[in-house]
Amino acid sequence: MAGPLEGIRVLDLSRILAGPWSTQLLSDLGADVIKVERPGSGDDTRAWGPPFLAREDGTPTAESAYFLCANRGKRSITVDVSSEAGQAVLRELAKTADVFVENYKCGDMRRYGLDYDTLAELNPRLVYCSITGFGQTGPYSHRAGYDFVVQAMGGLMSITGECDDLPGGGPQKCGVPISDLMTGMYASVAIVSALFERVESARGQYIDMSLLDTQVAWLANQASNFLVAGSEPRRWGNAHPNLAPYQSFATSNGALIVAVGNDRQFGALCGALDLGELARDERYTTNAARLKHRESLVCLLANRFRGRDTAAWLVGLEAAGVPCGPIHSIPQALSDPQVRSRGMVFSLPHGSGAIAPQIANPIKFSRSTVEYRRAPPVLGEHTDDILSRDLGWSADRISVLRKGGTI
Repeated sequence: MAGPLEGIRVLDLSRILAGPWSTQLLSDLGADVIKVERPGSGDDTRAWGPPFLAREDGTPTAESAYFLCANRGKRSITVDVSSEAGQAVLRELAKTADVFVENYKCGDMRRYGLDYDTLAELNPRLVYCSITGFGQTGPYSHRAGYDFVVQAMGGLMSITGECDDLPGGGPQKCGVPISDLMTGMYASVAIVSALFERVESARGQYIDMSLLDTQVAWLANQASNFLVAGSEPRRWGNAHPNLAPYQSFATSNGALIVAVGNDRQFGALCGALDLGELARDERYTTNAARLKHRESLVCLLANRFRGRDTAAWLVGLEAAGVPCGPIHSIPQALSDPQVRSRGMVFSLPHGSGAIAPQIANPIKFSRSTVEYRRAPPVLGEHTDDILSRDLGWSADRISVLRKGGTI
């Protein structure tokens, strides 16, 4: 079976992460993604290294690991978007595209004649997605948006990190640019939804995606806690605001996490720790009671966990049906037998002659396929192919554009 988006063409004018993450997902699902890049330098993240991909003999390529994580499966064309000739090239490509994705500042696309209204006149079926830090409307719409800034402004950092009164306490950003990543995921859902709607309406539409909107949207239970109770959520470190015990514990040689989600699991935990009396103690019999008496409960559990090593505890807890797990480093996570058995790490031959390691798409269909047709492209790798095969332009016409610096 082909990918479910086979036959869909995406014109991708996005850079950095939120947009490229979205379009990589569309590519994995079968879409033909044409990545438009600046001649000479390309997507900013190509230079975001080290580390850079190396060939088998150890010689480095120009491809950063950062760029490799978000641009699999795409065809790269270099076009000077700021030039009239380059804008004409992109309008020609937009005529045959199903989706147009961009993350330029508000107003830039209109100034270039590449805004939704202009392109919709050429291609009424076009689904056009703009991704910015703060959206197309509102008092901050003119601001440039960065993941780190949005994590701070959107409330995430206020609930991430250790409590203020503990060593290392204070607001922390997430270890990956999660606002970018989640905006890319929401954008993909929006794009596919608009394509589905187009089946009936035969018309495209405009999608306005904002990093700040997305960050606020996925505050999830933390925002709901505040809206329902009116109390400001706090940082809990590795603990949970609504469940106990649901946190990390130190062992004799490291640490592990325990994730008790109900009273039955708490009873199983007590049995595995040989602390059966706690399961009968009215201070701990229900989750609400455990939250009220969290401090004393955690103290008792922490003392017991320090008595054995991590591996021994994990065997006992798993046998008892208590949700738990080790705290892996990234190398440990990527070499975990479950991760490997699910095919989450693989490699693709790269145009530079190197082999590009990749993290797989987690979607697994029963009939459709996830497609890994090519590694992240070398800058401008497919320029001639796209202009000649997709637009039918002659070699002479392409040569004129290249000599003029348009491509």
